[in-house]
Amino acid sequence: MYVPKGFRFSGVHCKIKRKRKDLGLIFSEVPCIAAGVFTQNVVKAAPVVYDLEILKKNPEGIRSVVVNSGIANACTGEQGLTNAKKMAEKAAKELGIPIESVLVSSTGVIGVQLPMDKVESGIEEAVRNLSEDPLPFAEAIMTTDTKPKLHSKKISLDGKEITVLGIAKGSGMIHPNMATMLAFLVTDASISENALKKLLKISVDDTYNMIDVDGDTSTNDMVIILANGLAGNVTIQEETDGFWKLYEAVHEVNQFLAEKIVEDGEGATKVIEVNVINAPDMESARLIARSIVSSNLVKTAIYGGDANWGRVLAAAGYSGAKFDPNRLDLFFESEAGSIKVAEDGQGLDFNEKEAKDILSEKKIRIVLDMKQGKESARAWGCDLTEKYVEINGRYRT
Repeated sequence: MYVPKGFRFSGVHCKIKRKRKDLGLIFSEVPCIAAGVFTQNVVKAAPVVYDLEILKKNPEGIRSVVVNSGIANACTGEQGLTNAKKMAEKAAKELGIPIESVLVSSTGVIGVQLPMDKVESGIEEAVRNLSEDPLPFAEAIMTTDTKPKLHSKKISLDGKEITVLGIAKGSGMIHPNMATMLAFLVTDASISENALKKLLKISVDDTYNMIDVDGDTSTNDMVIILANGLAGNVTIQEETDGFWKLYEAVHEVNQFLAEKIVEDGEGATKVIEVNVINAPDMESARLIARSIVSSNLVKTAIYGGDANWGRVLAAAGYSGAKFDPNRLDLFFESEAGSIKVAEDGQGLDFNEKEAKDILSEKKIRIVLDMKQGKESARAWGCDLTEKYVEINGRYRT
């Protein structure tokens, strides 16, 4: 795992949760340019509201992010906002930096106030335990995740080595326009504020905004990127060669993490990739891909190995996109092969056993050829199983 220059991390158990780590900290030796993308849910958790205000005022001076798991600090009123600010104040005090340079994040059960005595003692311990190892932080932000999610990438620009590191959490309450997922990216690249904001938004639109586990969009999701400039490269501006080179690195990290989130979906046994090709326009391709990957009927069919192609076309039809349904070809694919199940909007006489064998693999690809243009889009999701109900039926207990 590559770690960008000047960043340190920690993760501790502050006893919000019974056993596992539940408070994490990221710290940069110098101020960072920062950008964020946040939940589309009208009901926004206190940390989201707090961070939006901080990033309006101080996107060029962020030094730290402090995150707790186990309690979401959502639907907690004025006390929740006070507690979000207290998290930032405590981290700032312990690190010796301005409060305006600290972002906060929370994930977990909605409607419960944070135990601030535990959070504040956890922040003290986290500051004492800062190191170059990002794994403890990745472990500390997990809720129902079964494994930590990290990925890094190195590139060379202007003769300087630039590193991008991403750390994410997410397993359930995952739906396009982000979900109960958190992602924190750090890089030592030097980049302008506008370029960083644009780079992040473009990547998020094609990664975290194209995944689905269960159709629920959370109150807490956020993707934050910090760039501290310690790589020493010429400052990257919008639409330059350097911009696109850094974008490719950030996008690789985001796509890896997005796929790991759906792979770790609550109760999931299979990953589903929906590939919409030859669409009339990009917006239609995205709408249709997201609609198919979000369909509970499609998810359950994939879980059962049932080549119920009609559910796929139905999901495309209610996506909101305008298209000719009489030109659609549909394929199911996996490592076991590829089978065409519909042509020109109508079912084909296909081999059911062959189809079931294809759908029995761990990664399934649904390819919808619209034959109505040149645009394409991909979305990722997972199957929906009895285990998902079990996990979420006892989430608070």
